[in-house]
Amino acid sequence: MKFLHTMLRVGDLQRAIDFYTQVLGMQLLRRSENPEYKYSLAFLGFAGGNPGQAEIELTWNWGVHDYEHGNAYGHIALGVPDVYAACEKIQAAGGKVTRAAGPVRGGRTVIAFVVDPDGYQIELVERAETAAGQN
Repeated sequence: MKFLHTMLRVGDLQRAIDFYTQVLGMQLLRRSENPEYKYSLAFLGFAGGNPGQAEIELTWNWGVHDYEHGNAYGHIALGVPDVYAACEKIQAAGGKVTRAAGPVRGGRTVIAFVVDPDGYQIELVERAETAAGQN
């Protein structure tokens, strides 16, 4: 088995695409429209995409502009070589940091949290192998 993607329902597809591409640096890998069932899909990821790494599937159900996230959803995690630098870059691009960069409570791993335009939490986790170009 292989992890392929995580799907998030969004209220404004272009706004979400802009956040993931312009703020987080992902690439729009493919997009499709389904007029019969009134939804649009956009798949985003980092260089290489599938099969190299998992993607984010953004789903916009036409006419629906917001969703309740419920209390079971947690977050998406992204490995970055330097969480402090990533937070600065995200803020400079207009992104919102909801938990400043620093060590996790009771540990040494450096993390931060940012939020996308639909309110989904994204954890940034400092990983040395990310700097070396490894997954």
